Amino acid sequence: MIGMLAVSRAGHDSNKTYVIIGEDGEYVYLADGRTRTVEKPKKKNRKHIQIIKKIQIDKSEEGFKDLEIKRVIKMYQEEANVKS
Repeated sequence: MIGMLAVSRAGHDSNKTYVIIGEDGEYVYLADGRTRTVEKPKKKNRKHIQIIKKIQIDKSEEGFKDLEIKRVIKMYQEEANVKS
């Protein structure tokens, strides 16, 4: 699941788009590059997210980068608005 776009379906952040940057049992770690950075990801139960699609994101030796995550989310949102 790592490297996929997901939307939160429960909680105060519902309908917010994230990138899955980690997994741990029944939990996933989400980042949006702005409020939830790679250094401080959101821990969320798997059943409270909806996978959108697998994305191509460059993961460097250090891991994911906030700037790249922001770019990918913005591109997805622009693409979704064009299709609507």
